[in-house]
Amino acid sequence: MARFLNPNGAPFKESLRTRIYEDKSAMIEFINQQICTRDKYICVSRPRRFGKSMALDMLAAYYCLGRDYKELFKDSDIASMPSFEEHLNKYNVLKINMQDVWSKTHSIKGMLGKLVDGIAADLLYAYPDVVYHDKSDVFQIMEDIYDEVEIPFVILIDEWDCLFRVCQGDTEAQKKYLDFLRLWLKDKSYIGLVYMTGILPIHKYGTHSALNMFIEYSITNPRGLAAYFGFTDDEVQKLCKTYHMDYTEIKSWYDGYELLATSPGVCIKYSMYSPKSVVEAINSGKCDTYWNNTETYEALKNYIKMNYNGLKDDVVAMLAGESVPVDINTFGNDMTTFHSKDDIMTLLVHLGYLTYDSEHETVSIPNREVAREYITAIKTMKWPEVTRAISASEKLLQALMDGNEEAVAEGMDMAHNEISILKYNDENSLSCAIHLAFYAARDCYNMVRELPAGRGFADIVLQPRPMYADKPAILIELKWDKDVDTAIRQIHEKCYDGALKGYADEVILAGISYDKTSKKHQCVIEKVKL
Repeated sequence: MARFLNPNGAPFKESLRTRIYEDKSAMIEFINQQICTRDKYICVSRPRRFGKSMALDMLAAYYCLGRDYKELFKDSDIASMPSFEEHLNKYNVLKINMQDVWSKTHSIKGMLGKLVDGIAADLLYAYPDVVYHDKSDVFQIMEDIYDEVEIPFVILIDEWDCLFRVCQGDTEAQKKYLDFLRLWLKDKSYIGLVYMTGILPIHKYGTHSALNMFIEYSITNPRGLAAYFGFTDDEVQKLCKTYHMDYTEIKSWYDGYELLATSPGVCIKYSMYSPKSVVEAINSGKCDTYWNNTETYEALKNYIKMNYNGLKDDVVAMLAGESVPVDINTFGNDMTTFHSKDDIMTLLVHLGYLTYDSEHETVSIPNREVAREYITAIKTMKWPEVTRAISASEKLLQALMDGNEEAVAEGMDMAHNEISILKYNDENSLSCAIHLAFYAARDCYNMVRELPAGRGFADIVLQPRPMYADKPAILIELKWDKDVDTAIRQIHEKCYDGALKGYADEVILAGISYDKTSKKHQCVIEKVKL
């Protein structure tokens, strides 16, 4: 049985038989346009458990020679597209999982030796009648086979970057690996397509530019493959309808990865979900932390505890719902070389712990599931003031529910005094403080800033999600260095509470102000029946 050459379609068949399968075969049409062209080198990098391996299984079944898998794709999107028949099962496919090869050797010499020997053995067995110039040279073997049969090779490499993750400090091993890939793949006539996947992009490993022929489709610049980086919002809505799940709850937990699809004349913004999390939630019937459980929180903790140039303040701001600016261009695409907090935050984007807004060049925490990972990491670090503020948020929310104005004001004072980032200079910073101080509200509410309401915009609105419909809606108006009573008057005068009809039978109106002279908060609370 071949180890690498023209594998059977069993893995893809398993995907098709799985209870929840989302058809992503339309991406094949895009890839078919690159095959046997100057754009035939494709590297797709995205976070773990975002469907990279499944995509390779699908591509292997579609391209591999000697198979007849038309039936597998008969109900797929690709079957109705122009290039379907032209490329179906027409190429010699080499499918390689670099992590698997590494795990059997644990050395760069052993890894490359096992890979070369395995490929050579497969090829010599499949093509015994070819006249070979050098049977000890796998690159020459591939060249000889191509010259004889004129069938290009499609190289599918999964976990291409495993060496850079398991040998983070071994630059010599990394260089040998890059040199091998360059000699094998670059400017070779036998290559019809190379499709590599990993977590990290490839073009900046030190000063070594061995793989500069690749076009990168990354989580920060997915180009025309953006729709295939996870589950889109439309796909999740259909899944929730089919399996009777609460869409707003799924969205609150797992949405938030912003991707911009770009191609000539096209610019589409996608809001992407973690496929692993959505599938687990639907299968179990419960929203919880699923994607996080595939890797320990220590991975996140080790990066944010470095606290480069005020990274801590940025993390706190993002937990409060803020977006912070980032320069992704300084990142060297490895897991050890950091010169600033921008490098760390860019790595966290590639790992899936942050989402990148390419239009505004900012990062933020994508959703509740990932935010919980930050909280878990922070609880084990020397950030006690953040932990105390978040722990106190449940009591603060209850005080607001109870109409306890004094307790709410005191709770805001505590949060403001303990956390350095909550130094006010305008209503926007006060809004950031509110989001963090009422962090516990996210368990039951969607927190919306600047919601269109009545004759203006309500500062902060807490909308109970459908499964918590018994809870009151909450509207908070903020005043910085102004009388707190003006906040409640503004709510009534501009009819903000009307925007909450249909969310709850009762709405809590709260005005919160900060006096920059006394450095104290004030709070006024009213309860209104809708």
